Amino acid sequence: MTETPSSASGKVAIVVGGGSGIGAACVREFAANGYRVVAMSPSGRARALAESLGGAGLDGSNTSTEDLRACVDLAVSRYGRVDAVVNSSGHAARGPVLEITDEQWSEGVDLYLLNVVRMARLVTPHLVASGGAIVNISTAGAFEPGPMFPVSVTMRAALASFTKLYANEYGPQGIRMNNVLTGLTKDDPSVVPAEWTSGIPLRRAQSTAEAARIVRFLAGEESAYMTGQNIRVDGGETKSV
Repeated sequence: MTETPSSASGKVAIVVGGGSGIGAACVREFAANGYRVVAMSPSGRARALAESLGGAGLDGSNTSTEDLRACVDLAVSRYGRVDAVVNSSGHAARGPVLEITDEQWSEGVDLYLLNVVRMARLVTPHLVASGGAIVNISTAGAFEPGPMFPVSVTMRAALASFTKLYANEYGPQGIRMNNVLTGLTKDDPSVVPAEWTSGIPLRRAQSTAEAARIVRFLAGEESAYMTGQNIRVDGGETKSV
């Protein structure tokens, strides 16, 4: 499932939310497979990571259209094209579902749904030229929602519908969009207590590096016939068929 660096040579990947966790692992994974990477996060960590790997980056938020535009413009001005986009997000509000405020629900729309919509508007004209792909980091809770992350699971269920709409609209132009529905994921799964993974058939957490390999697969030529899909990568924890 690994592209050789030569097969991806010259390709350009944008990673939004690449400062930590799965996003940072994606920056490393794409760079290791020959992509030129442009990364963004509010903290500055994504920019520093991308630059350390020979790419480029900037500081910004996935909820800002102007920051997203600046990210796309940087990729095009620096490298002349865009082949893949990864949309990753942080955590929204938590708490009992009826205690989430209107403002917190609105923040969730920006963080988990409109971030993808806005980036798609900006980058799709460039993906037409490359026949590229967009991959969104979602959650397995989108289809089996739990109470721990109410805003996340609600908005990512909406993201699943948007992804189907986008795939249907832009598939004829060779552009793909898929979601990666992750379960319990940590940079170092060995630190996760056994009681946390007792309900997972594989009895362990996923590493961010493992998740990043799935993301890179969905962005590359090996998955050229996959679009509009919600790919569960949760160790078998999801029970529904």
